[in-house]
Amino acid sequence: MKYIGQLPAGDPFYGYLRYDILPLLGTDAKSGVPEFRVYKLPASNHVYLYEDPHNQIRVIGKFFGGVPDVAPETAFHHMECEFNNLSYLRSLGFDCYPHYVVRPLGRNASLNYVLVEEFCYGTPLADFITKAIRKGDPDVLYPKLTALAYFLATLHNRTAGDSTVDFSKDCFYFNHILEQLMESGRLNPHEAGRLHQLKDRWREKPCMWEDCQVLIHSDVTPANILFGDGLWVIVIDLERMKSADRVFDLGRVVAELQHFFMQQTGDKWLAEPFIGHFLWEYACHFPDRDAAFRAITQRIPFYAGLTLLRIARNRWIHGKYSRRLLDEAAKTLG
Repeated sequence: MKYIGQLPAGDPFYGYLRYDILPLLGTDAKSGVPEFRVYKLPASNHVYLYEDPHNQIRVIGKFFGGVPDVAPETAFHHMECEFNNLSYLRSLGFDCYPHYVVRPLGRNASLNYVLVEEFCYGTPLADFITKAIRKGDPDVLYPKLTALAYFLATLHNRTAGDSTVDFSKDCFYFNHILEQLMESGRLNPHEAGRLHQLKDRWREKPCMWEDCQVLIHSDVTPANILFGDGLWVIVIDLERMKSADRVFDLGRVVAELQHFFMQQTGDKWLAEPFIGHFLWEYACHFPDRDAAFRAITQRIPFYAGLTLLRIARNRWIHGKYSRRLLDEAAKTLG
């Protein structure tokens, strides 16, 4: 994170933090004049850390406004969605060990559509993956994948409904990703046509429609999952939470593991022991572990392939490696 400076006392956001947010954290306006140091965090949105050393308070401000091509109505929608999603999951019991969803403290549309959250200490999944690769020590990653599998199984099982999966929504998202790849010049029409054919084959598989819908995180990237000691999992960034196939989340984790190993070692197969461990640990939270594992792994290739395509569209992915991801996605989907 990058230090930006001190938040001026005359800034409207300063007043909001001092008089609306700090009291929620047990600090009132009479405890001393706060001085907020501001740090820019790496994120797709405008996300900042505000630190008051005097009161030993840290909060996160996530601004949904001020983004090019984002209408005020869209910014408001995203702000409200994440606030409500965080609040809802905490109401379901995700507010204590071992499953913790970050606490939303407030939102304010008049201040550039800001969502204020508590700051949570934890180590991101990305750090454990990188350490396992560079130090050749699998024991640092296996326990964290166990904890993540436990969290996701709890989230999915606790929110399972009566409706079955509408796989057409995932196909629509697949189409959207392909359009972005073509617009960026990373995919030509012939390649896109082939990927559409592969998607349509998956659409015809009954297994893609048969499971019940659950609430999914929908953006289980290694930066959005934090870990503490033991099974402690801290989850952030629930802006995209939705009802869908539980394997959407699992496929994202699988593809992210493959991506890390491909990028840092050149060999995605080195991720396989970790992927197998993660999926087997997830399946243990069902009455018939073997049947659950078979059902999950039957659908994993589609969602893993979709995630590889999603990663390949990112601007910070260089052309040569983006091509590798596109090729791997096609193999996975096929």
